[in-house]
Order: sequence, then C-alpha cells, then structure tokens
Amino acid sequence: MRFDLEQRRAATEKVVARFRARPFSWSDRRTCIHLARAQMVALGHRPPRLPDMRSGVTATRALKATGYETLEALLDSLLPRVAPAAMWLGDLALMAGGAGFDAIVINAGGKVLGYHDDRLGDGLVNIVPVGPAHFIAAWRL
Repeated sequence: MRFDLEQRRAATEKVVARFRARPFSWSDRRTCIHLARAQMVALGHRPPRLPDMRSGVTATRALKATGYETLEALLDSLLPRVAPAAMWLGDLALMAGGAGFDAIVINAGGKVLGYHDDRLGDGLVNIVPVGPAHFIAAWRL
C-alpha cells in the first residue's frame, strides 16, 4: 500500500502523539522498537509481533532469537533501505545510541523524532542531525 504525503503526515502524527509525552519505559512498552513497529503498522506494513521485553537484557535476547545480531540487520530484513538523505516523512532511521543499543527514529522532515539518552523521561524529542553522517542507515516505509 502506498501512502501519499498527506497520508504519511497524518499517520506519522498519530504515532508520534501516542509516544510524544510518555517517557521511555521497557515495562510500559515505550521504546524505539515499539515506536518503529507502530510506525510500520501505521504506514501499512505487517511487521512481526514483538516479544515481551522488560529490560535491555531481555531485548538483547529477543533480538538474538530473531537470528539477527543488530537492529540494523533486523530492519534490513523487514524494509527496503534508502540513503538517509533520501528519507521521506515517516521513514525510519537508525542512529548511534547509548547503553549498548542504537536508536530507531522517525523522520519528521529536517529533524527526526526519537528517544534521546539524555532525556528519556521526556518521551519523544526532536533530534536535529548534523548531516547524513550521523545516521547508520535508513529505511523506506
């Protein structure tokens, strides 16, 4: 299913509203992988269900159980990769993160939205990347 720009905007806004003011939480399922899955569903994809992950340790185990060593490899298996500079509104990107995990973010046109290690209690925040070199990879939804 293809979404035009207005449909992508509306779907992305809906997902962002669901996560925006809610702090990062493993137990409440508010992590970047939960955000990414919600965005995939909103834009017509059918990603696999997420296992119950209540900590970074169980998230690492769950990732390895998929047969992939990294979030990058997992997303490569689900979505077509694009150059970060070619992202459309609502596409996903991967940026270097802390605590042993990279961070999945949503393109919001000139900035990206995601959980930031320094502001996990704020929910989703605007992150202004300094050029495409700050992205590890990006995927088209």
